[in-house]
Amino acid sequence: MMKKYGIEAVSAIAAAVCLVIGTAAMAEDLTPEGGDRAASKDGAVPAYAGKQAAEAGWEWGKYRGDFWKHKNEKPLYSIDASNVDKYAAQLTPGQIALVKQKKGYRMDVYPSHRECQVPDFVAQNSKANLTGAKLDSTGEQLETAALPGVAFPQPKNGAEAILNYIYRYRGEGLEWPKMATVVSPRPGSNEWIDAIAPQHAFFPWGKQGKATPQEVDQVSNAAFFKVESPPALAGQAFVQRQFFNKPSETFYYFPGQRRVRRMPAYTHDAPIIGMENQYLIDEANMFYGTIDRFNWKLVGKKEMIVPYNAFGMYKFKANLHDVATPEGIASANRRYEMHRVWVVEATVKPSARHVDSKKVFYLDEDSWLALVGEDYDAQGKLWKVRESYPIPVWELGGTCDNEPFVQYDVINGRYVMDQATFGQGQDIRWYQHINDPRFKTDFFTAETLRAVSER
Repeated sequence: MMKKYGIEAVSAIAAAVCLVIGTAAMAEDLTPEGGDRAASKDGAVPAYAGKQAAEAGWEWGKYRGDFWKHKNEKPLYSIDASNVDKYAAQLTPGQIALVKQKKGYRMDVYPSHRECQVPDFVAQNSKANLTGAKLDSTGEQLETAALPGVAFPQPKNGAEAILNYIYRYRGEGLEWPKMATVVSPRPGSNEWIDAIAPQHAFFPWGKQGKATPQEVDQVSNAAFFKVESPPALAGQAFVQRQFFNKPSETFYYFPGQRRVRRMPAYTHDAPIIGMENQYLIDEANMFYGTIDRFNWKLVGKKEMIVPYNAFGMYKFKANLHDVATPEGIASANRRYEMHRVWVVEATVKPSARHVDSKKVFYLDEDSWLALVGEDYDAQGKLWKVRESYPIPVWELGGTCDNEPFVQYDVINGRYVMDQATFGQGQDIRWYQHINDPRFKTDFFTAETLRAVSER
């Protein structure tokens, strides 16, 4: 049943896209991050609008959606199993599969708004990167760039495009006072995994100004979490440092052993601990870690219906399982718009091992956010479908980010939602600048993990 959504379908999409590689536009025709300013010919994708701010009265701790100037819009139309074929040309194979497979699944499509932006210093760095950024001799690691900024505003290949996403501007750090990671029940069961954990991440190159990988000791990001519930996972804790030029350093605390363990193989397609093999390391945040096991191809641009301005995914006071339902994320919390996206295909190298034979990503032209992702199994059949839910982050000057996301397994029917705040009572917090010892490179070490864990 799923065969028609396999690699053959992806190839059909590739043939339909408008290739723009090698035809770089003039700078005045591009947004600060490299998107085309102009509207699409039919007007379905509007011209770039730029500057966006919250309505008066917003501050961190208030639900963001109440202060968005387009909050009262109604859907233009809805896509469900009865009409999905009508819109198939603007949907990915994975989106079509979800609509046809999941009972009651619906995509509400709203007017499009192109209002993602970046602070001036990020725009300036991005402009400098047009001639100053480069990859190393492997073609897979960022050797130099002016950060924070889009490393490759006019990418020449798929590796440059996906690195734009991986190294996107998210401020100097962000944190979830409490974060929910949810795995839906096994077939025939009603037992969810609802893991709740404070988490924070640090980007040493993300502060205002300009830095290179060398100037931050090659640290690209660092992360920490400690699980509070359920009891089977409570007490587990994790620190990791990712680097621009070498493998990550990961340490994990196991309460049952009362030991901190170094985890050198906790990368790529290693299963995330406690998630019943439903969630792999490089699936986090749409794609996480190094890109070295795949060959990356920049296919081109396409106008597509994608998640966008999805404030409903940031309702931190909503009941968790009013949103995460047995069939998937509630339709009312998802919002879709028509946008131009870059299509990027990653095919596993003949010399590498990975459970996926292929990954496909759909990257927003205005923000480089990965809005939709798809994984294909060893037989070339569609396996997993991911969606992320971007919003403008006003504390970062309207920069768009996409922390909450969902991943559906279209073969076994289960799904994972991560980096969400439903039911946790507090919002995600982004910091343009922060002076806190938890947001320093030397915090993310085995010594810190031992100090904060029960012995």
